[in-house]
Amino acid sequence: MKRPDCPSSSHLSSTTPNAGRTWEEIVADKQRTDAAKIPPEWVLPPAVVAGAEARRSLVGAFIEGLLDAETCRITDMDVPDLVGLMESGAFTAVQVTTAFCRRAAVVHQLTRNMLEIGFNNALKRAAELDDYFRAHNKLIGPLHGIPFTLKDQFHIKGLETCMAFVGWIGTFEGNKGTGKEREFESEIIKEFHRLGAIPIGKASCSPETSNNILGYLWSPHNQQLSSGGSSGGEAVMQALKGSAFGVGTDIGGSVSMPASFNGVFSLKPSSGRISMKDVANTGPGQQIMPTVAGIMGRSVTTLRLVLKSLLSTEPWLQDPYVVPLPWRELEDCCPGKGLAKSKPTFGFMENDGIVIPHPPVQRALGLVKRALQEAGYETIDWGPPSNLESLQIHGHIARGDGCPDVWRALQLSGEPEVPQISGLFEPDGPRDPMSLPEYQDVVVHMRDYRNRYQEYWMSTAGLTKTGRPVDVFISPVTATAGLLPEKFFHAEYTNSTNVLDFPTVVIPVTFVDKDIDVGDPNFKPITETDAINMAAYDASAYHGAPAAVQVVGRRLSEEKVLAMAELVVEALSLCKAKGHGPSSVG
Repeated sequence: MKRPDCPSSSHLSSTTPNAGRTWEEIVADKQRTDAAKIPPEWVLPPAVVAGAEARRSLVGAFIEGLLDAETCRITDMDVPDLVGLMESGAFTAVQVTTAFCRRAAVVHQLTRNMLEIGFNNALKRAAELDDYFRAHNKLIGPLHGIPFTLKDQFHIKGLETCMAFVGWIGTFEGNKGTGKEREFESEIIKEFHRLGAIPIGKASCSPETSNNILGYLWSPHNQQLSSGGSSGGEAVMQALKGSAFGVGTDIGGSVSMPASFNGVFSLKPSSGRISMKDVANTGPGQQIMPTVAGIMGRSVTTLRLVLKSLLSTEPWLQDPYVVPLPWRELEDCCPGKGLAKSKPTFGFMENDGIVIPHPPVQRALGLVKRALQEAGYETIDWGPPSNLESLQIHGHIARGDGCPDVWRALQLSGEPEVPQISGLFEPDGPRDPMSLPEYQDVVVHMRDYRNRYQEYWMSTAGLTKTGRPVDVFISPVTATAGLLPEKFFHAEYTNSTNVLDFPTVVIPVTFVDKDIDVGDPNFKPITETDAINMAAYDASAYHGAPAAVQVVGRRLSEEKVLAMAELVVEALSLCKAKGHGPSSVG
């Protein structure tokens, strides 16, 4: 089944020359330059690429059939295993990096998801790490030789950062002649360098991961559906194992939703745990509800290792916006020896009273709830202050300035607005910004909302058998298991966690089954948005898409949320072993 054509933006604007070149010419030059960075022996035949476009799914046997056995063996391993094998001398950093670069090259050719390719610099760094290992007989750090990719917002020496804006190509954040082009680095990149991790490239981005440079990015599990956004390029890279872990950014589900749609694990932390210093961003002056850097990978174990490693660099010494909070071990709730030593309680939000999730998401929630109950954990219904409030708060804060910087970035090249962002603007420019008093009223509302949510959370101590408040709650990531292009109607399951500044972990649970996840003929919508959302559900169209849940904790409780997520994965695995668990656990 051929994936749909990319949604068109040609009706929105005409091309405008930029330094004597149209935006189309700038894009064509970039595409040629990037294609030349792939070694000839890794280039796929055109017939293979065309055949991939006609497939429903790219995961598993299909992509591995395009790779040699050694590349598959290395890239199928998770981060802790790779580190252990490099520490034992069984693998070198060059071996591991070569394997992931080759797989990433194949992923890019199949999906068009890399905005920057950095294979040459990555292999040079890998050789340096091998020299270090031979000289010192030890790893340089806990992520020694681990190849990773990032959303194209992070500055890396030797690579450009365009954030999917054509006008940023060949510049530093849209400005020419700064001396920072290809020389500047984000703080988190410096931290990863000290830890031994190796960046091999940067992934596509923007809402629904649709832009004028690479086009529309589809989910590799079901190429009728979107990869999600705006960190969809990174989620696709993880789904197809093109790097060992990935880093995206999130201000309203931009890490969590793509992770859910592409069947990978993710951590969206509270603001202040991971450095965002010197990271390109839209609306950088908005610090009431800041964008955060999030981690994607194949397991909760990898998310835990990457966060713990980053915190070991003491990032608060370089970035004043990072909370000076070292990694905390939580022995009483760590899994691995008969589940947790103490029995935590899980809240369950099956819907938020605005939009009921599609049948596969409901099934995923039910599987998780049953698994936890069978493992002996208490679950209670979760009924906090309404997401209707977070909907209002989030929209005003995230877009209260009218998004003039996005508009200016588009004007640099004259590129058209893609449909996914056209609603941000008036026909001839940015919307008018909110007045300062109006904006301050929204901030007061957010503060009140957070206070009432905290009061509700603490009040659950009166509902649990332990007499303690709920430890974490579990909810949908979105109301859909996938996303039909331009058919996204409700983001509050994730937006609310940004308004509240709560950390979340996404756990893939199962996959849409058109024979099981049929629509309810007696469905009665609870809101107008609910009716629109459910009307868009088609079990056949969504078949094969991942269905996930998110584990949500209180602010700055990343260690606990990760530990609780590990308990969920362990409970699902035990349930599956009994023969009545999910068809696949992430």
